[in-house]
Amino acid sequence: MSNPILQFGTSRFLQAHVDFFVTEAARRDPTKALGKITVVQTTSSADSRARIDALRASGRYSVRIRGLQRDETIDCDAITEALHADEDWPLLLERMKRDVKVIVSNTADAGYALFAEDTADLLDGRRTPRGFAAKLVVLLHARYRAGAKPITLLPCELVSRNGDTLRDLVTGVARGWHADDAFITYLTKDCVWVNSLVDRIVSEPTHPVGAIAEPYALWAIERQAGMLLPCEHEDIVVTGDLAHYERLKLLLLNLGHTMLAERWCKCASTPDITVLEAMRDPSYRTPLEATWNDEVLPVFDALGKGDVAADYLASVRDRFENPFLVHKLADIARNHDEKKARRFGPVIDLARELKLDLEQTRLRDALESA
Repeated sequence: MSNPILQFGTSRFLQAHVDFFVTEAARRDPTKALGKITVVQTTSSADSRARIDALRASGRYSVRIRGLQRDETIDCDAITEALHADEDWPLLLERMKRDVKVIVSNTADAGYALFAEDTADLLDGRRTPRGFAAKLVVLLHARYRAGAKPITLLPCELVSRNGDTLRDLVTGVARGWHADDAFITYLTKDCVWVNSLVDRIVSEPTHPVGAIAEPYALWAIERQAGMLLPCEHEDIVVTGDLAHYERLKLLLLNLGHTMLAERWCKCASTPDITVLEAMRDPSYRTPLEATWNDEVLPVFDALGKGDVAADYLASVRDRFENPFLVHKLADIARNHDEKKARRFGPVIDLARELKLDLEQTRLRDALESA
């Protein structure tokens, strides 16, 4: 097995986004994809284990793309190896020393947590670190000691400047373990840590592996010298202005989802209400539209991006009203307080920086109710 793409995370999102892109690119032109993918389970989740077992059994899964203008099922075959970090750590270390060229990750909201039990003795490779950042330190240290070339890391977590954030976490762990200066230089100067933004609603898993997703997809990647991408695809945009894409998604789509979830949390609504049902209910839709129009769009107007934001918001409304997606507010409401801080705080801060006369009452009240 010689897969150049190493993926941390088995989520339905990655299946319908990165893995889907690699599948499509390779089928259209094998030269447009870097190669196949090794996926790694990093948690004890039973669902993740079921996905790993299913991938080991068949190496294929389906993604159904559903929308008013498109309804098709794609058989995906980009993943050819599935590992569990705790069980396959020695094998994973060997893969890192010779095969891997790109690392992709989506380790969810808790993925960047650090743990006191992850200590410097882990560098001997005999046991698996608990935290993702510590795992990367050990894996990259093994690669560095083997004399292998530096690699590109493309985190997909929904964290602003995710590449910079992950690099700083990994470097901080390495320094805390008193790693030598040459390895620190390898991490900070040689490896390429790429900031990127992912945007696709993947509403449902199919069991044991696979997903249902909307037609819209975007992977905006900040241009960096020396970076290597998993594939070329029409939904991958390499840009010098990643902040533009981040603002649009965070302050309109993500904020919109979290405002709907805020209403759901407060009114103790039916547990299975979906985004589509909420958009058809004035008690949800009216305050959401007021928030967008009165508290968010004026900030984009002040930035000189009003027309672009209005166009993007129109696409967001269409996506929220996709009748084929079962996107539950209960799922969106997970880690709700953290999401509110991450999605509401920046637009309030921007309004203050721009000296706008906006009360932003709904956003402020939601934050205060955390």
